[in-house]
Amino acid sequence: MFIRKTATRNKSANESYFTFRLVTSERTGKQVRQITLLNLGRQFDLPQDDWPRLCARIEALLAGQAGMLRESEVIETLAQRYAARLIVAAPEPAPPAVPSAPSGSPAKSAASDPVFAEVDVTSLQLIQPRSAGVEAAGLAAMDWLGIDPILTDLGFNGIQRAAVAGSLIGRMAAPGSELATWRWLGERSALGELLGVNFDTMPLMQLYRTSDLLIRHRDKIEEALFGRIQDLFGLPVTVTLYDLTNTYFEGTAAGMPKAARGRSKEKRSDCPLVTLGLVLDASGFVRRSKMFAGNVAECTTLEDMLKGLTAPKGALVIMDAGIATEANIAWLKKQEYRYLVVSRERGRQFDPDQEALATELAMSEGAIKVAAHRLRRRYRELLRREVAQTVTDAAEVDDEIQRLFEALGA
Repeated sequence: MFIRKTATRNKSANESYFTFRLVTSERTGKQVRQITLLNLGRQFDLPQDDWPRLCARIEALLAGQAGMLRESEVIETLAQRYAARLIVAAPEPAPPAVPSAPSGSPAKSAASDPVFAEVDVTSLQLIQPRSAGVEAAGLAAMDWLGIDPILTDLGFNGIQRAAVAGSLIGRMAAPGSELATWRWLGERSALGELLGVNFDTMPLMQLYRTSDLLIRHRDKIEEALFGRIQDLFGLPVTVTLYDLTNTYFEGTAAGMPKAARGRSKEKRSDCPLVTLGLVLDASGFVRRSKMFAGNVAECTTLEDMLKGLTAPKGALVIMDAGIATEANIAWLKKQEYRYLVVSRERGRQFDPDQEALATELAMSEGAIKVAAHRLRRRYRELLRREVAQTVTDAAEVDDEIQRLFEALGA
């Protein structure tokens, strides 16, 4: 077994590149021919000096032998990956021949005959174990929502749809960046096996490019998904939640036009920011999202976000005090929306007549009696604790408390 490097040229793109293959030699009679076991692709970047060690480790894994020397993490990871692919691609052995039944005896089918084999359980090894539970649940949810047909109508090809599935389910199972999701797909997830896609060879840049496509078609995707969710759950469009947040860039973000300095909600006003707006329904499903400049005034974004939502008249819009300016409230009333917001005024306002009435009621005889009763009960509880430390009999405790109250004139 060895690795072959082959020069290839793409005539349409006028591009030259190298491909790598895992090859073995096989003797047939007097002739020796070379058979390609695996196509390693263009992204194979292991140094050439380590190729023999990688091939030797793959052969040991296929033979079930333990290595005498511990290989580096890179070589071990590649060997486990390629050995697993070879095992999966290997043809299944033919079933053993069933001898014909003697004449006069009833014939038995091959499927009815049990086949036993002894296995040394201490020799079993897990080769590249992967999770499949959350992946299967995620694919089922994507199927119910009809995400794949939506992406197909928008022009996504098969690889791009697989990358979208990887990004979505990766965020469900192990939330993180595109880099963390890419590592999770290649090292710990069985999503590739469920989709028939090899995420090991998918470049990281594919996830970034796919995210750009999702942003480009965001409005159509959100509209189609929310329509599907309404059909599934029968959601009435009566309540709308709207809020904004922002996040920061560690670098200068020179290629991001909307990155700007502003007030960071993560206390990172020293970095360029971008503002994210989100509109949710009463059940928490996303209706619309949008990206604004980092220095945008929150109160100026409401009208732009709520236009085109086709919310019925009288729908309730819930927002915070930073968005509820007089102009926005006037616009909501004009569009016949209801609204719910925390008051921007810090001081409480009372009608003088109502305030005088409340004072009179508080000082009434009944209120004084209620307050005295509560105070007496509280004092009794405190005295009971103090007296109980020296007097153990319950009757003596009550008598001692009564004497104390009489002495106090209470």
